Amino acid sequence: MNLHRFSPAAVVIVSGIVAAMHIGKIPPAIPLLRDALGVSLVEAGFLLSLVQVAGMLSGVFVGLAADGVGMRRSVVAGQAILALASLAALWAQHPADLLLLRALEGCGFLLAVLPVPGLIRQLVPPPQLALHLGLWGAYMPAGASLALLFGPPVMAGFGWSSLWAALAVLSFLTAFALLVSVPSDRQRRVAAPVAAVSEHWRERLLTTLTASGPWRIAISFAMYSCQWLAVIGFLPSIYAQAGVNGQVAGALTALACFANVVGNVAAGRLLHGGFAARTLLYAGFAGMAGAALLAFSPASADLPVLRFLAVVGFSAVGGLIPGTLFSLAVHVAPNERTVSTTVGWMQQCSSFGQFAGPPLVAWIAAVAGGWQWTGVFCGAAALVGLLLARGLERRH
Repeated sequence: MNLHRFSPAAVVIVSGIVAAMHIGKIPPAIPLLRDALGVSLVEAGFLLSLVQVAGMLSGVFVGLAADGVGMRRSVVAGQAILALASLAALWAQHPADLLLLRALEGCGFLLAVLPVPGLIRQLVPPPQLALHLGLWGAYMPAGASLALLFGPPVMAGFGWSSLWAALAVLSFLTAFALLVSVPSDRQRRVAAPVAAVSEHWRERLLTTLTASGPWRIAISFAMYSCQWLAVIGFLPSIYAQAGVNGQVAGALTALACFANVVGNVAAGRLLHGGFAARTLLYAGFAGMAGAALLAFSPASADLPVLRFLAVVGFSAVGGLIPGTLFSLAVHVAPNERTVSTTVGWMQQCSSFGQFAGPPLVAWIAAVAGGWQWTGVFCGAAALVGLLLARGLERRH
């Protein structure tokens, strides 16, 4: 196979999907891990959240590192770390081994995804930038959907370790494809110099965090991620309460997750066609609020098909938001040298939303005795997102 025939931008987008599959491999594997290694429910929760903790605590600093050492080098290193950590898990004997390796995977994941928007900016012509960044925004739901769909049958036939081994091989192949297909950082600098003076990391951090644009898109991403993960993450539990069996619940959750890809791709095409970013954010946040209120309203309690369609719509229209925000990140970054740092800050706030949203929704459901207030939570988060979108300039 001649890898040079593939677009470098397409290779880095696929790389993100592969990285996201490592994130999505845990949920369907939890029952097998509990049987094989004695993983407790609390430890399973940490396996799910450690990646968010890593992003929540270090996203902006990993972005700084990527800006400093080079974008392609960072993505290749991230895939190599993901591959090695997954491979090492085959020899895990205790839950603590998996937790340690999961933390390492979190670092690899951040290195593999944070530099990509800036890298895409250098790899595609400006007229194609919005389209490609919309595609990039779909990397997480696409990877998670693939893991949810293909993980269970692979593990049913060959055990949980087979999925870890397969993803390790996939990451090694992805790292090789990146080395072959994507020009090196030095080659890209020679072809299109981006900065005459190299800034110290403290200067890049200060420049990023004293600008309003990175804060606005970062908090917007947190408002999106906290509600999306809370709804999608608890779908299996909601289905179980409705008497839906596990395999059907997994397929329905994967479908709702994949609907998010449609929204991301649509965002890229609409931005490419001239739609204002602010308009897409309005549509995304308002649509998520309306769909969540419908899905969790007591009035739809006896209409399971309507509820499921509302959740699919919630995920699909919500996909407009990350696709738009990734496109905005390369514009609101203070300069070319702070794109990965800006994306890192956005990822850090997104991880905080993913970490805080599900427990908060679970607490609200426990207090209320049901999921009926989940729509109100989503509406409140969407309202904050709408207020933040008002401050974005139309030209972005």
